Amino acid sequence: MTDYFDRYQDLEYPLPAETLAWNMYAAGTENIGRDGKPELFPIPQPGDDQLLVRVDAVGLCFSDVKLLKLGGNHAKLYNRDLVKEPTRVGHEASFTIIKVGKNLNDIYHRGQRLAIQPDIYHNQRSTAYGYTIPGGLIQYHLIGPEVLNADDGAYVLPVEPEIGYAEAALTEPWACVDAAYTQRRRLEPKPGGTMWIIGSPDDETVYTFSVGLDAPSRIFLTDVSVAFKSLIYQEATNSEIITVDSLTSQDFEAFSEEYTGGKGFDDIILLAPASADLVSEVGKLIAFRGTLNIVGQNPLDGTVSVDAGRLHYHYTAYLGTSSTDISEAYGEVRNRCDLKPGGVAVIIGAGGPMGQMHVQRAVEDKDGPELIIATEINDLRLQVLESIISPLAKSRGKRFYGFNPESSTQPLAEFVKEKNGGMLADDAVVCVPVASLMESSASLLKPDGMLVFFAGVPVETIIRIDLSPLYLHNLQLTGTSGSSLEDQKIVMQKTLSGKLNPNRSVAAIGGMEAAVDGLNAMMSNEYAGKIIIFPQVSGLPLTGLDQLHDQYPTIAAALGENNLWTSAAEKAMINAFWRGA
Repeated sequence: MTDYFDRYQDLEYPLPAETLAWNMYAAGTENIGRDGKPELFPIPQPGDDQLLVRVDAVGLCFSDVKLLKLGGNHAKLYNRDLVKEPTRVGHEASFTIIKVGKNLNDIYHRGQRLAIQPDIYHNQRSTAYGYTIPGGLIQYHLIGPEVLNADDGAYVLPVEPEIGYAEAALTEPWACVDAAYTQRRRLEPKPGGTMWIIGSPDDETVYTFSVGLDAPSRIFLTDVSVAFKSLIYQEATNSEIITVDSLTSQDFEAFSEEYTGGKGFDDIILLAPASADLVSEVGKLIAFRGTLNIVGQNPLDGTVSVDAGRLHYHYTAYLGTSSTDISEAYGEVRNRCDLKPGGVAVIIGAGGPMGQMHVQRAVEDKDGPELIIATEINDLRLQVLESIISPLAKSRGKRFYGFNPESSTQPLAEFVKEKNGGMLADDAVVCVPVASLMESSASLLKPDGMLVFFAGVPVETIIRIDLSPLYLHNLQLTGTSGSSLEDQKIVMQKTLSGKLNPNRSVAAIGGMEAAVDGLNAMMSNEYAGKIIIFPQVSGLPLTGLDQLHDQYPTIAAALGENNLWTSAAEKAMINAFWRGA
């Protein structure tokens, strides 16, 4: 019997003259391909600075949905006429190099495998593979300087042979998940930045500022004590110091416009605030990647309006301390970003593909939480999640519980307390872009807990949160968007070392012809996990892994426990459905 997988892996087959592609000509899946089918195009020869690559696997992603809805009006397409210049979805992709342009021979070689980091900056312009640059729903295509010689160098990374094709493609979404627990916030006063310190005329507290006061180039002082003003003049000798007293919240916007051009202040420090409304108004003036440091010893008079979209996309940092040393609020020690070791984590909206990944990461991380509670309002998805995670958690010596907040008569906070000896959670991770869930999730936390906004909501999406625990007890608010090549490298290493198995995310597979079916199934939430398209495979319809036993038993026989996708199953699939040119 011919081992087609060996031929596939070793490139021992003649290169075809044409390639199938699912080009996108307008918004909507009906405008992908022609008449519901992929198109044939000639396979081009690479130029001197290009690679011809074979696309081995593509993960379908919910972030593609916005592109499918907006078409050429998507932000990364810059109002492109897709009829004249089509694109392709498919930014989670893994490749094998087929041909190498002569200027790249010292860097790449035929047969080398690659994964791509799609979030690319080229000539200081934000582009993306699978958006601006046509993506992976094609069998063979060229990648060149737009990817290989972009602003940060090459946005590809080598893939070791031990890693499967689907695994390699999934390093990108997994990098987004892992990046949610790396420090994205700036945790020190910005060198050369603009700082605004706001006090209260009746506050006689003796404050110090042991570290960081030498960083800003300009410091604005509003209603601070004479003693504190004297400290600033003594210590901030490299800064321009400007006093602007008696400002009201009605003055803030004009004040920011005059002195920052409306960009906001890099670092804002609030001394002993009592008014939650004041904190809300000041928070509107935090610059991109800016910080708001609340210093106080008494709680605020209510909840604060926080822009959840800015936490996610702008990395605004809310810091605080009850110490009279203002600098105690800053730094890595005070501001954790990963799940608490041995703690309790609640994953909100855990039944979707990305939510599943957060749950899996929490369970597989030996230094992660001991108790994981996953919420999902879809019972079928919850059952799938429990079937995947429960045996994994047991094998890792951890406790795992699923919870449907819509069907349960018990409030989620009470369920958390029941499972955690009467205490709330250390961490809550929100994986669905719903402001009300973001707001309510704060009530699940201990005073020193961490609230992670993984799902993005539009900037100016306002939620109300009690920020008193921020400075009184060290509450953390974090958000994340996307990943970097370094994040992807970390995931690759975790995969190689056995700390992470990206294949646990796979829920359904399909060949090239099944790509649009896969996109429609993703948008209708047909599968709880990731859908993987194998562009080189022909004749394999979109198939859930649990359906393989009845439809393709040879592939099913190579699955792992609980229908886990494996490299062996990938090999069986290629042997069954791929015949080369």
